[in-house]
Amino acid sequence: MTASPDRYAVIGHPVDHSRSPDIHAAFARQTGQTLVYERLPAAPDAFAATVAAFFAEGGAGLNVTLPFKGEAAAYADRLTDRARRAGAVNTLAREDDGTLLGDNTDGIGLARDLERQLQIPIAGSRILILGAGGAVRGVIPVLFEHGAAAIHVANRTAAKAEAMAADFTDLGDIGGGALSRATGGWDIVVNAISAGLTGETPDVSPAVLDDARGAYDMIYADQPTPFLRWVAEHGIERRCDGFGMLVEQAAESFALWRGVHPQTADVIAALRPGGDRHPS
Repeated sequence: MTASPDRYAVIGHPVDHSRSPDIHAAFARQTGQTLVYERLPAAPDAFAATVAAFFAEGGAGLNVTLPFKGEAAAYADRLTDRARRAGAVNTLAREDDGTLLGDNTDGIGLARDLERQLQIPIAGSRILILGAGGAVRGVIPVLFEHGAAAIHVANRTAAKAEAMAADFTDLGDIGGGALSRATGGWDIVVNAISAGLTGETPDVSPAVLDDARGAYDMIYADQPTPFLRWVAEHGIERRCDGFGMLVEQAAESFALWRGVHPQTADVIAALRPGGDRHPS
C-alpha cells in the first residue's frame, strides 16, 4: 500500500488568493518531492483550533500569513532564534517527536530578493523602512546580519516605530519616528505599508528618496504598486515588488520541511504577476 504524501498548507484570513500552493508545487516538481500543499482558511478566532485539527490529521507543516503570525509564535512548542526575536512565526514544522517548531523566514526572503533584484548590497547600506507592522520585526535582525549600516523605521504612529526600534538597539544603529518627519540620506527605501494595495501612496515626503539607490515594496500585485509608481515618478530606476520575497521565504520553509533548498530564480520568473521590477 502506497503511503499518503505529506500534507502542507498556508493558513490565514483571508487565504483564497495565496500563491503559496503554486510556489510549493513548483518546488516539489523541481526537487522530485511528493507532497500536497493546500490553502487552509481560518476564522479570526479559530487559529488554534484549525492548526490543532490540521496536525491531528497528520499535517506535516504550515505556512502562516496574516493575521496569525503572532498567534503562531505563541502556539509553537519551540522557536528558532530568528522567530523568537521577531515575535512572529510564518512557518510551523512538525518534528519527529510530534512537537511544533516555529520559524520566521520573512527576513531571509527579503534579504535574498532585495540584493538580487536591486543589485545593491545590504552590507554598508543605510535602509529606511516605511511601516512598523509585524513583518518588519522579522526583517530587521536579518538586515543587520547582512551588514546594514543603519536602519530607520518610519510609521504613521511615531510611538510604534520608536518602540520597535528600541527592541533592536543591541543589533546596530537603528531609530524610529513619524512618517511625516522622515528625511533623506538612505541608500534603500523599503515599503512595508500594506495600505498600498488599496491605491494609497505612503504619507511621506519625496525627500526620503533624495539619496536612494533603490526602492523595494514588500507587497506585490498584478500591476506596479502605488509605491513603485511613486518612486518611479521621482527617478528611482532600481525598484522591485515583493513577489520574489514571497518565493524566497517559501523556499526557506520548504528547506526546513523537506531538507532540500529549491532554486528560486526560475520559479519567480514563471509565476511572477505583472508587477514592476528592476529590469535585468
